[in-house]
Amino acid sequence: MEFARSKALQSLPPYLFIEIDKKKKAALAAGVDLVDLGVGDPDLPTPTELIRVLQKASQNPAYHQYPLGSGMPSYREAVAVWFKRRFGVALDPTSEVVATIGSKEAIGHFPIAFVNPGDVVLCPDPGYPVYAAGTRFVGGIPYAMPLLEKNRFLPDLGAIPAAALKKAKLMWLNYPNNPTAATCDLAFFKRAVEFCRKHKIILAHDMAYSEVYEAGQAPPSVLQVPGAKDVAIEFHSLSKTFNMTGWRVGFAVGHPQLVAGLAAAKGNLDSGVVSAIQAMGCAALKAPASLAKRVRGVYKQRRAILVGGLKKAGFSVFPSRAAFYVWVKVPQGHSSASFCSLLLDKAGIVATPGNGFGAAGEGYFRLTLTAPENRLRLAVKRLAALKG
Repeated sequence: MEFARSKALQSLPPYLFIEIDKKKKAALAAGVDLVDLGVGDPDLPTPTELIRVLQKASQNPAYHQYPLGSGMPSYREAVAVWFKRRFGVALDPTSEVVATIGSKEAIGHFPIAFVNPGDVVLCPDPGYPVYAAGTRFVGGIPYAMPLLEKNRFLPDLGAIPAAALKKAKLMWLNYPNNPTAATCDLAFFKRAVEFCRKHKIILAHDMAYSEVYEAGQAPPSVLQVPGAKDVAIEFHSLSKTFNMTGWRVGFAVGHPQLVAGLAAAKGNLDSGVVSAIQAMGCAALKAPASLAKRVRGVYKQRRAILVGGLKKAGFSVFPSRAAFYVWVKVPQGHSSASFCSLLLDKAGIVATPGNGFGAAGEGYFRLTLTAPENRLRLAVKRLAALKG
């Protein structure tokens, strides 16, 4: 007996990283020494001091039951304190904070709370595929906002047609950006807040890479804009800051109705973040600044190696000092897909084709900094040989 998938699932392209993983496994099975710069999954271990907190918390019988609700009060308090310290923005932990299972699930669940069939959702292109996927699952219509290098990979809000704006319910932004590693300033966020208020659109900002930046260039939160809480919700993750991708913990903050809507959707679909992991999250948020600074230092060194090597080999690299991605133009005569296939077949390098993030990503490929320095040097050597 055969079972047809739902129309919503059939409408999605194959999830980009699953397809890359299939090709990677095939190459590994063939004995290729791969340098994997494809998926943004930190290779560094979770700090030992945080693991100790988790180990102790896991022995608490009170944490062995369903972690229902919007998150433990202690975790939401820790989020509010951290947010005030980092961004200078006060949050009510009881109504403006919700614990999430990382940020991916929250981003995917959010449209359930506010998007109806036929509503338009404005999505960055290139952009994280989950924005469009979550939209399609509820019958919404993704509208691509091209991110162009000439605009520093910021969307041109004035270019969105009136027909799309009339039906628009939600707009996604993401800075520091995946996949381009672009950043924005508060002036852009101010324009975005005013734009969303004018058109009665929810502003959803994905800030998973908030703490991955170089010294002196800390990215702003959209909630730092006066009045942003009137229209905005912001999604954060502990995954990148503290090398906690495997533990799945994050939070969303902003307008109480938006936070409550997300919590209601999640309450019908999951049972909350594991309590012991929330305890570890509290410890991470309360940790000395040196912990995150240590991680940033690693990525700074790695960025210098990879970007320097790429430029020396003649590649055109978009300049950035945030996130752990490097956005590179493909050489003339290649498409994004053909060049990434060439990298895998001829150089043993796993890269992500830019068009996998949207049509506007064509002509680029993405590399990550989530590999040790010796592997990055090997990648640079192979790239130079391929280019030369």
